[in-house]
Amino acid sequence: MKPSDTQSDDGVSANSAAADRVRIFDTTLRDGEQAPGFSMDRRAKLRLAHALEALGVDIIEAGFPQASPDDFNAVAEIARTLKTPTVCGLSRCVVGDIDTTGRALESARHSRIHLFLSTSPLHREHKLGMSQAQVIDTAAASIERARKLCHEVEFSAEDATRTEPEYLVEVFNAAVAAGATTLNVPDTVGYTTPSEMAELFGYLRRHVKGAERVIFSTHCHDDLGMAVANSLAAVSAGVRQVECTINGIGERAGNASLEEIVMALKVRAPHFGVDTRIDTRKLYPTSRLLTQLTGQSVARNKAVVGENAFAHESGIHQHGMLKHRGTYEIMRPQDVGIAETKLVLGKHSGRHALRSRLQALGHEVEESAMDGIFARFKALADKKREIHDEDLEAIALGHDPDAIGPWRIMQLQTHSHSGSSASASVKLAHDDGREVGEAAIGDGPVDAVLRAIERATGASLELTHFQVRAVSEGGDAQGQAQLTARHAERDWRGNGVSTDIVEATALAALAIVNRIERQTPAAIGAAAPQPQGVSA
Repeated sequence: MKPSDTQSDDGVSANSAAADRVRIFDTTLRDGEQAPGFSMDRRAKLRLAHALEALGVDIIEAGFPQASPDDFNAVAEIARTLKTPTVCGLSRCVVGDIDTTGRALESARHSRIHLFLSTSPLHREHKLGMSQAQVIDTAAASIERARKLCHEVEFSAEDATRTEPEYLVEVFNAAVAAGATTLNVPDTVGYTTPSEMAELFGYLRRHVKGAERVIFSTHCHDDLGMAVANSLAAVSAGVRQVECTINGIGERAGNASLEEIVMALKVRAPHFGVDTRIDTRKLYPTSRLLTQLTGQSVARNKAVVGENAFAHESGIHQHGMLKHRGTYEIMRPQDVGIAETKLVLGKHSGRHALRSRLQALGHEVEESAMDGIFARFKALADKKREIHDEDLEAIALGHDPDAIGPWRIMQLQTHSHSGSSASASVKLAHDDGREVGEAAIGDGPVDAVLRAIERATGASLELTHFQVRAVSEGGDAQGQAQLTARHAERDWRGNGVSTDIVEATALAALAIVNRIERQTPAAIGAAAPQPQGVSA
């Protein structure tokens, strides 16, 4: 199998194709997975690879086949399964690595071997023990060998940003002559700055022989927090491939974040003048899939996909958002796959956001009652980090937000069975004096306990969203369950906190049942009087 000397990864001349599109090279499955805590098995890697294909990634670096038999098998299965993207395998400039990578990629519809070799003085002396000439000869021979085993070859000069620019030109000249079609400049230790990155690529594009026939690429690490900025500077300097990862995971402080780069190019399209093939509406779902597969969450304030990326608590910001979303958002949450902007209610929120949220919950508050409701809201906000829907409804209906009921859990037990089924039994008490016990079988303990609560209370809940996250640390960490359920053509939300995630889920489900009964008593329990000034 031999590549065409003038073809890019999509079969188009690099010279003509590079002008207005940046190729997204995703290395989540290779560089990202190398980070401590992010290891994935073969099934997880295949599942994420399919998500990356649906996302529109151009090149997927599926792994390092020589690293282990499992990595070899994962790369081979991804190469055999995926249809659209180029499937890439990493290889050192070592004969055994190259041949192993070639075998792993044999079934790929379009394959790439990604060769890397250190070029900086520090690495040449202390890591390789090689002279400048030896590095060039090794790189050229490795590229020539790899060309026979795949459709195209990418060459990376490891630690390129700390390599002498004149010598880097010599290395790349040899790489182009040997048949490499992509030249990658890694900022391996996150050392460089955006201005230096742009200057380096300008120099390389002017001096590398055959630069017009290849695609220049960048691979930036985030040790100084500049991976995305350096990647964008490289794009401005003519780079047309960016290597990045979902959620920015990777060695040490991580890699450049795919979602941040893609959305920067989209939001600032007039500035950069380039596009990608990424379906940005799949960014958030892909990010969440990675957190599920690795068990590693993203920071709340993570750009684009973090929990706070489209959340506003400040009263000034919320008022602006209610007037015109462009006042405080430069992109729509729907553009990245998030359902809606969240106006989070807390101690910094104002009357406008409170009234808007109450209306969304079905409460039309009379102006005469608003002062008292707002005062109770502020008093509660000073005690709680975040105000939930059930708190607001209790305030609006004149109830104590800290009160529990009318339903309360007296007993809760769950048992797991062979296979994936489980059973749960609950005993609930109602404020009217009733005590009800029920049991149910479900697909797992969470499903079973939800079914048991439905039976005990007579509620009918269609679960549409379920999330559990830690709210403290340590072996006895508390988990918060957040549920959204459909009832009577309306979405209801509930939260529960416990060191037992099943109990937290039960508390969240019961919070929804209690909210339904408090607001629409006839739906589940006996009617309760409405307070003056509020209509539900």
